[in-house]
Amino acid sequence: MTAQNSLVPIHLLRKIALASAIFAIILSVLIVVNYMQLKRADPLNTKVLKTLVERMHANPADEQLRQEIREVDLLARKAFFTTQWQVRMGGYLLFFSILVVVICLKTIELREKSLPVVPSQEKTDIWNIRKINSIWILYSGITVVFISLLLAFLTHQELGNTLDLASKAISYKHDPSGSGPSGSGVETDKNAIPEKLGSDSIGKHDTMAGTAGLNMDGFPSAQEIAKNFPSFRGPGGNGIAYQKNIPTDWDGKSGKNIQWKTEIPLPGYNSPIIWNDRIFLTGANETKRAVYCIDLASGKILWRKSVEKIQGSPAQEPKIIRETGFSAPTMTTDGRRVYAIFANGDLISLDFDGNQVWAKNLGLPLNHYGHSSSLIMYHDLLIIQYDQRGSGSVMALSGKTGEKVWQTSRSVKVSWASPVLVQTGKRTELILAAEPIIASYNPADGKELWRMDCISGEVGPSVAYAGGVVYAVNDYSRLSAIEIGDQPKLLWEESDFLSDIPSPLATEKYLFLVTSYGTIVCYDAKNGTSYWEHELETPTFASPMLAEGRIYLLDKKGIMHIIKPDQNYRVINESPLGEGSSCTPAFAEGRIIIRGDKNLFCIGK
Repeated sequence: MTAQNSLVPIHLLRKIALASAIFAIILSVLIVVNYMQLKRADPLNTKVLKTLVERMHANPADEQLRQEIREVDLLARKAFFTTQWQVRMGGYLLFFSILVVVICLKTIELREKSLPVVPSQEKTDIWNIRKINSIWILYSGITVVFISLLLAFLTHQELGNTLDLASKAISYKHDPSGSGPSGSGVETDKNAIPEKLGSDSIGKHDTMAGTAGLNMDGFPSAQEIAKNFPSFRGPGGNGIAYQKNIPTDWDGKSGKNIQWKTEIPLPGYNSPIIWNDRIFLTGANETKRAVYCIDLASGKILWRKSVEKIQGSPAQEPKIIRETGFSAPTMTTDGRRVYAIFANGDLISLDFDGNQVWAKNLGLPLNHYGHSSSLIMYHDLLIIQYDQRGSGSVMALSGKTGEKVWQTSRSVKVSWASPVLVQTGKRTELILAAEPIIASYNPADGKELWRMDCISGEVGPSVAYAGGVVYAVNDYSRLSAIEIGDQPKLLWEESDFLSDIPSPLATEKYLFLVTSYGTIVCYDAKNGTSYWEHELETPTFASPMLAEGRIYLLDKKGIMHIIKPDQNYRVINESPLGEGSSCTPAFAEGRIIIRGDKNLFCIGK
């Protein structure tokens, strides 16, 4: 058999090219039609949905109707991710089919003999006409394919914007004036820095020894931690700030009470942390990762440390979604070093001058949104919740060396929640949330203290704690109040309002829950009675914070809703940042530090 005979026959190449071309044309038409339908009709604003919303306005106590709206929300979210995948695959298939057509036609051209010269002028004209027609068909096909690829990209972008507005489209108003018993008086301010942090924070004298500064073991005292803001949602990750003279009125557009704002070069959804006069945060994209140190007084970037060439770091970046990004986890600090983790599993420790102390890779996080669990410190241990697909665990590394001190395997599904440290009065507990359990561990050695099966789904919110009770919530699951102990007890449950991103906030009297579609609800912390609910009418990803007896809640438009914790909804002020934000704010003495979509803001009188 000759080499020529062993090749694919020309007639078969023509059939493959024709089939691929037809397939590409069909895909192009489908992509164009899909884009036109998306522009003409919003799947999240249908007549059915509008009817459900109107009915809920008229009858807010209809539990069955409320469940129907939740089901529509679930279908919308599933449809988003399915359609996003279909558009992406359609673009890939279109490109591949065109590539097959080009390869086949080029191969045929190289292998076919040249046409003989036709002496007749009439036949020459026929061939010229066919040639011109072929060129027009080719250029028309290329134009259609190019437009289809462009529309596929625009459709993918449009879907992202639609998801941002999805929750707002399905939200409904409910008059809070008649939703629960009335009451008066603001809860007593327990936010003063105590000599020993009490049950609403991370520990008493037995947890963080010493009265100020670094103790004899080299880690900060409880009082020193409370004076700063060392982790996501403050000391212990529990949503309480102990700083004083916090402002309540500002305007980012006019500059009122904006002390400074600084553009952060790389994007990120992590919140700032603060120690003394320095602010730390991270930023990352597909190719770059960095840690930033900013001067609290001036907003000047003191140093920027690129995170690269980490041993064991994967060659390719993980698959993430836009709403998570490549640097979602918030950093933490022990007052001597800062620690940061990124979406690819890179973990780094730096001193306060930006010098690398140690670095390692924990393995590529296996989850479908992107890693977002924030870091936290216990004494001199760096605690990491690493609940990935097929390999859930929590671990503690030496802050000084990065060596693993302990690691505990967890039979849980993927979680995006962050660890929380609480002092129960008897011991310090590390509490984590992931389907199907809320579990407590000894932060010194990783031994499990207790667990309760009470949560399901893709868990994003962290737990809240106050007065010996842990509060856990997740969307399409339930809100659970758990009295902790060696034999934990379920006190009450609710399912009216659930959160998939913002974490709840608890005091001994009240529990505040915020949904990502912008509803804030106040419950009686002891029995779950609903006092009030209020529609912000804006999606909200940031978690509420308690500072000086006031709740600070930032929505995605950048408006800070400042609320009194009370049995009735009482707003103190609504102050605009001037740009959008998805990040929970941090607090310093007399100031609030907020990461916007592009800039870092310092707000103070």
